[in-house]
Amino acid sequence: MKFEIPTPLGFTVRTSEEYWQRLIIKHPDIEELEDFVRLALSTPDEVRRSSRDAGVLLFYRVRREERWVVAVARRLNGDGFLITAYQTDAIKEGETVWLK
Repeated sequence: MKFEIPTPLGFTVRTSEEYWQRLIIKHPDIEELEDFVRLALSTPDEVRRSSRDAGVLLFYRVRREERWVVAVARRLNGDGFLITAYQTDAIKEGETVWLK
């Protein structure tokens, strides 16, 4: 297991080392931002429900002005798992489910 992070929404998000390695192939800039991904999950600035898939949550953490690290997770049967993580300059549309 790469990490298991408790979220403020009452569930834990996990990912394996193998999955993390696949994720950083797609988003190589995230490799050095693992701590921000962990912080996005444990102490996000905002959490939104995906407008495309109600089972997907986007955990946003400010990295610097107008720049966020986003950890995208799915909760299934009480378990959470990381889908992807990336940097963005805009918060996506979707229902806000948690604010700092």
